[in-house]
Amino acid sequence: MAVSADTIFALSSAPGRAGVSVFRVSGPRVRNIIEAVTRRPCPTPRRAVLGNIYPADQAASEPIDSVLLIYMEGPKSFTGEDIAEFHTHGSLAVIEAVSERLLESGARQAYAGECTRRAFLNDRMDLTEAEGLADLIDSETEGQRKQAMRQMQGGLREIYEDWRSELIDALAMIEGEIDFPDEGDVPDALARRAGPYLIRAREKMEQAVKNAGRGERVRSGIHVVVLGPPNAGKSSIINRLAGRDAAIVSKQAGTTRDIIDVQMTLAGLPVRLSDTAGLRKAQDDIEAEGVRRAQERARQSDLCLLVYDGVEGLDTEGKDLEFTSVGLERAYDAVIANKADLLEAHHKKPHLPDVSSVQNKPLFSLSAQTGEGFDGFTDWLEAEIRTRYSPEALPGLTRVRHVACVNRAINAVSRGHENLSIAAELAGEDVRAALHAIKELAGETDMDAVFDRIFSRFCIGK
Repeated sequence: MAVSADTIFALSSAPGRAGVSVFRVSGPRVRNIIEAVTRRPCPTPRRAVLGNIYPADQAASEPIDSVLLIYMEGPKSFTGEDIAEFHTHGSLAVIEAVSERLLESGARQAYAGECTRRAFLNDRMDLTEAEGLADLIDSETEGQRKQAMRQMQGGLREIYEDWRSELIDALAMIEGEIDFPDEGDVPDALARRAGPYLIRAREKMEQAVKNAGRGERVRSGIHVVVLGPPNAGKSSIINRLAGRDAAIVSKQAGTTRDIIDVQMTLAGLPVRLSDTAGLRKAQDDIEAEGVRRAQERARQSDLCLLVYDGVEGLDTEGKDLEFTSVGLERAYDAVIANKADLLEAHHKKPHLPDVSSVQNKPLFSLSAQTGEGFDGFTDWLEAEIRTRYSPEALPGLTRVRHVACVNRAINAVSRGHENLSIAAELAGEDVRAALHAIKELAGETDMDAVFDRIFSRFCIGK
């Protein structure tokens, strides 16, 4: 896939009124465009200079705007091409006038993500680094920023290059037996010596796939579901965690019929809190559907918290046991005994309910009404999220595309290992298939449809 010969430009800063706006121009005619619009020679690369942008009419002496200009000579630039950045004033009138002048000078408006696409096609970055850049631009939390930055700096590339090295060593042994079967200095059954290399590569890739959920959660958000019987204070706990009245609170049982999602940040990571319908024997079809949805959401959650009324306790011998543990197919991660402010008046102490799904789990006694005990609970929740999804861990697979490529490589390596004892030719084809899957991960194969989807999600100017 060839790089376009067009010279492109785009507003790389956010659109709208601002103190400064930045126009990026990239392509083979950058030097000509600089000299045409500024009426002065192209400046020394990587040195900021002050100048003016003038109209196309040579008789016009009044500039469109005064600008700070930086020229970067390819291939040592972001796109690998000659680049100019014009730092203009950020009024809408200036942006419009400068855009028209660049069009008149022979540049065209860049498509979304075209600058990054050119950087990829000019070998300034691989596809995983380009995806990391996209994630960095979209990052909203500190954890997302850290993960994206590591990937943009080549963290994932280092990992898959290690896999590729193992596979190339294995393929060299296999091909050695195929190409030189009668050579005296080639050991017998050389191909079988590739086995340990294939096993190591497969184990490393399987571990990466196993941990893929961590990276995906940092990108998309960690899902925490709050379950429990009616009137336990689930909505009040959600509201206190969110710092606002996100869910309706009422003394009437069954107020929450559907799932209410609240977005927030905990431990520097995006978190989606889900308030759910009270788990009990439903009074009508609507409440029954709410209970079903609550249990379904809990099965899909990353963290599941059981909340119950610390004063009333949890009826573990009847309805509460039935609707808080059956059908979840998973254990709770922590238990919250709410209404701690009332426990002393009733001469009670919180205790873990006699339910198998909560045995040996942390128990927190707190009050959603007064905030008593909340500091300890939020400290635990943040620590748990940080431990499970820490962005400080090694960079890994963060997208469905990554996982699909690595799974194909794993399957090919497994077949190759089995075929070592059957035919070296078959094993060689399998290892080459695995290497091709890793090439797809890096973006080294012709995947125009994939490229279009990835780069179209960038903003104009990047």
